[in-house]
Order: sequence, then structure tokens, then C-alpha cells
Amino acid sequence: MHAPTKSKILVVEDEPSIQQVLCFFLTHNGFEVLGVSSGQDAIRAIAEFDPHLIILDLIMRPVSGWDVLAWLRVNHPSPPLPVIILSALVNLKEQMHGFEEGAVEYITKPTQPSAIVERVRFILSMSTEQRSLLQRKRLDEQRRTLARLATTQREGFVY
Repeated sequence: MHAPTKSKILVVEDEPSIQQVLCFFLTHNGFEVLGVSSGQDAIRAIAEFDPHLIILDLIMRPVSGWDVLAWLRVNHPSPPLPVIILSALVNLKEQMHGFEEGAVEYITKPTQPSAIVERVRFILSMSTEQRSLLQRKRLDEQRRTLARLATTQREGFVY
């Protein structure tokens, strides 16, 4: 009888301190973790490391997280690899775009590493169908919020 294999998490984060903290917390919680700091390294690591889930920053140069999501859609379409976006981009339209591009979760920085570990556990516990439903639900929530904001802005604020 051999030990169960650990879930592999690829952390794509160009800020060294954030990458180190995430890798530490995930490793400490029983995951096999690889941290990379660019989109090019992420694309290479996906093939070599074969992760079960990716935590992805969006703003990196020259290859961004958006580029990685587009590459994944073409090169890893089925079953889709679950991606948690971890970004300082807080604009709802960007978050909606993240879900449209295939992310199953969008977490804004800064956030507690323990909260990220819990989201990773939760998403890995789901079936592909459940992740797809979650992604659609998040996208619908973003659309409703944007529609409400647009209505509020049209009506103006009354004091």
C-alpha cells in the first residue's frame, strides 16, 4: 500500500514574497507545489509538472496571466484545468473577463493565505461538472452586479 498522491498546485506569481508565502502555506497543508514567476514559465511548467490546479496572477510581463488563460483554453480544453486567479485587479469587468476566460475562482489581493488554501481544497474536491457550474454562477453574479451598478449610475445618486 502506497501513500496517496498529493495534489499538485502551480503558483504563478511574479512577486517573490507573495509566491513564497503561498508556496509555504500550500506545502504546509499537504500539497505538492511549484512556484514560477512568469507566464512563459507557467506554460512550460503545465506540461512538465502536470498540476491539478493553478493559482494565477494576471499582471506579468512579457507573458501575462491572460495569455496563460488563452493558452490553456486552446491546449488544455478538456477537462479544463481549474484556475484560481489571484490578482490586484479589482474591477468587476476584469473579474468577469477572468471567468469568461476559464477561471473557476477570482480572489483579489491582498488576502489571507489560509483563505486561498481553503479555496484550493474546496475546488479540488469538486467534479469537473461542479466546477463548471461554479464558474457559470460566478459569471452570472458578476453580470448581475454590473447591471445593478449601471442602473444605479443612470439613475444618479440622490442626497
